[in-house]
Amino acid sequence: MSIYFKFNPEKAVEAAAEFLKLRGKRPMKYLGLIKQLYTADRIAFERLDQPITGDSYVSMKYGPVLSNVYDLIKGLGDESDRDIWSKYIKTLHDDYKVFLKGDPGINNLCRAELKIIHEVYEKVGHLDDFELAEKTHKEFPEWQNPLPNAKVLPIHVEEILKNVGKSDEEIEEIQKKVEKEDYLDYLLNV
Repeated sequence: MSIYFKFNPEKAVEAAAEFLKLRGKRPMKYLGLIKQLYTADRIAFERLDQPITGDSYVSMKYGPVLSNVYDLIKGLGDESDRDIWSKYIKTLHDDYKVFLKGDPGINNLCRAELKIIHEVYEKVGHLDDFELAEKTHKEFPEWQNPLPNAKVLPIHVEEILKNVGKSDEEIEEIQKKVEKEDYLDYLLNV
């Protein structure tokens, strides 16, 4: 059985906004934003056993991508998620950039997640988008080039967890915890 986290659009917006604030609120190429968010989620898997955004991941030509965030940037996805995203972040499609329209705050991000975001920005925020994409190709073995046969390939959470050093036993415990949380969410929302 695979591990699936529930996408959290509020946290995704807050994390994206934090990267944009660190940049000085200047527009950012969305390729760079997606790579920084992926890197932050990956570090959160290592340190916290769960991602910041809860997104699902795919391999694309320019590296690993957060599927739901990419859809939101393109104006796709769940309508309520799009509303949350577009309230604070605007996409400039002609320039492949995003910019911060308003500050969503950081109410959904814990200190450890904010620390990860700041560390990622400090480490790679200065890189050109394509340098950052190349870095993800080299450093993240879960990324597989989907070309020439496909545009995207799924990246399973278990692959990420293994590549950040989690043992099979730790992965099994993470899976049990996620299943328990999903069940509790189900019971609370019935």
